Amino acid sequence: MRDAFRKTTNVLLDPNRRYSQARLFHAIRVALALLVSIALTTGIHIPHGEWASITVLVVIGGLQHHGNIRRRAAERGVGTLLGAMIGLILIVQQSYLLHWPLLTYVLMALVCGYCAYHAIGKGGYIALLTAITVVITAGHGDQDVYDALWRTVDVLIGTVVALVFSFALPAYASYSWRVKLAALLRASAAVHARVQRGGVDPATLQKDMLQLGMQLVQLRSLIPSVAKETDVPTAQLEEIQHAARVCISALELMAAVDANADHPREDDHGIRSTMLALADSLESGSAPETEAPAEGHITAGAVAAASGSNGTTTGSFAFLTRRLDAELARTREVLTQMSSKYEFPYASN
Repeated sequence: MRDAFRKTTNVLLDPNRRYSQARLFHAIRVALALLVSIALTTGIHIPHGEWASITVLVVIGGLQHHGNIRRRAAERGVGTLLGAMIGLILIVQQSYLLHWPLLTYVLMALVCGYCAYHAIGKGGYIALLTAITVVITAGHGDQDVYDALWRTVDVLIGTVVALVFSFALPAYASYSWRVKLAALLRASAAVHARVQRGGVDPATLQKDMLQLGMQLVQLRSLIPSVAKETDVPTAQLEEIQHAARVCISALELMAAVDANADHPREDDHGIRSTMLALADSLESGSAPETEAPAEGHITAGAVAAASGSNGTTTGSFAFLTRRLDAELARTREVLTQMSSKYEFPYASN
């Protein structure tokens, strides 16, 4: 019994298992959160409890990363409070003050139009939820204040439940970012090996570049959540993103250079070794060991030194190789700086 419990615990706490089975863990998390919202609202007989369940689905239904859920829950809470206050004002205006339904309709249309204007851009989710909550709370101005208040309470309960369950076996965007960056480096190393050998088939190259581009897009989508989870400035994560984009472009240009006396393809294993070492470090969460450059490895500082007095290089392929090496060196440097200050992506020793 104890062994079975230990095995189950190890599976649940293993970040690699949670990453590989992210959809399953997310489905279980949402289902349990929904059951809790139903139990809370039904158990203590809260009116209109279905809005708590709807809120749970809105907040975490389509999001699996902890950082995303935290942001969405906060925005949901702000939008709910703003919308509820505006909705209650509309109800009071129609039911207790002026009793003008037409004024209520005009004011509601103006509020929703204003929210729609701000829904396109930064803070758009808050604006959209404000408009939705106004309609939920006030209806067409003929809702009972008692019902409106309980609907607001239901939405807040659902937000809290969703936020609590974001801490239950969470899927961290920071872990996904590490694994995806490592996969991108390994795929780039494989492409570099084929380019180094020469004679890359155009169709194969196009397929490789498309795959690398898709991996880069996936990496970019994680940056906001990673920044939330780790407190790493977005600018530093964007710097890694930029370096990866430059490396992919360099690989594509290297494949287009024909090998000849002017553009020799030297036997260089340093680039691939650097890529694979960085990938290993990202996957393990341990900083790469400082070691002497491999034989034939071109250092980042050689980019400038390799130019002659007239600023020319010995060939396009050699120049692109040095450019690729410089970006990898810069990537390694930024990752090390991030780890020393934020303990990400490498854990402190």
